[in-house]
Amino acid sequence: MAGSTEDGDRRNVSDAVGVLVLGASATWSLITAAAHDGRPEGVLLALLAVAAGYAAGRISGALLPVAAPCAAALTGLGLAVGLPHLVPGPEIAPLGHAGATAALLTLATGAACCAAWTTGSPALRLLLRLLAVGIAVTSAALGSASGLVTCAAVLLCSLAAGQMRHRGPGIAGLILAATAVTGLTWAVAGNAVPDGLAESLRGRLTPHRIGLWHDALGLAREDTALGVGPGRFGELSTTAAQSLLPDGKPHSAPLQMAAEQGLVGALLLGAAFCWLLYALWRSPRSTPVVLTAGAALTGLAAIAAVGNALSFTMVSVGAGLLAGLATAHPLTEEPAPK
Repeated sequence: MAGSTEDGDRRNVSDAVGVLVLGASATWSLITAAAHDGRPEGVLLALLAVAAGYAAGRISGALLPVAAPCAAALTGLGLAVGLPHLVPGPEIAPLGHAGATAALLTLATGAACCAAWTTGSPALRLLLRLLAVGIAVTSAALGSASGLVTCAAVLLCSLAAGQMRHRGPGIAGLILAATAVTGLTWAVAGNAVPDGLAESLRGRLTPHRIGLWHDALGLAREDTALGVGPGRFGELSTTAAQSLLPDGKPHSAPLQMAAEQGLVGALLLGAAFCWLLYALWRSPRSTPVVLTAGAALTGLAAIAAVGNALSFTMVSVGAGLLAGLATAHPLTEEPAPK
């Protein structure tokens, strides 16, 4: 009884932190939109998608701890394969759906690995891990190099998590990894990397994307406090205006928040990511499940730092869903990791 009460208290604290962070993010988007005649609908929709996915994950993870993440993995795989047909429009032109595809495959791999750690059947566990490997292979077949890298990283982190007795160091390592990728993105945008590395990254990221990052950082410097307003980057970016089919995005979530909502907006985005990892750290689930989900969310953070993955509602829902699944309290006893 005491253990159950302690778990409930931990979930209440993490849920309260989540409400504060998401509520502050929604409020700040409205403030910056009012200050610069912006359009906060996209930000509000993303926040609603994360909250809805998190709630659905908590409920389904408690009722169906193995079937729910397995279904989520298959759904994510199906969405990634059919994404170009599901989201037609100008977004396919400049930089494509590569970010969203990689993000969905990464989240699907994390869900499959979480299901593998949850089941008590060795045969089913092997089958679910083969599903995760199949998702990684699919990312290669779809030509998503970033998806292949992040899916493989999630698989390796999931296997390594089975050997970890404490989740704290693992969570700290994930935060450092996400911070490093975000810092590199800002350094590239500010021309603060060595020439050799800059040329290598320019070839991989494309000059168009780096030009968008330069514009985003320039707009952030013009109004550090409030930014230029949600949804207004496409109107003010010279690089975006030169594109034949602009999508109005800088293709970097941290830089977009900094440009459109100022420093506070960028910090709130980081706070939302830290809240998800904090909720995982306080989760009653086993350490392998927690760290696997954390690795997938960190992979998503890395993809979002260099792409437009968070511009797709299905990705935001998937992130919240995976976090909810990994923080749910199953009604049946969870088997010990082997």
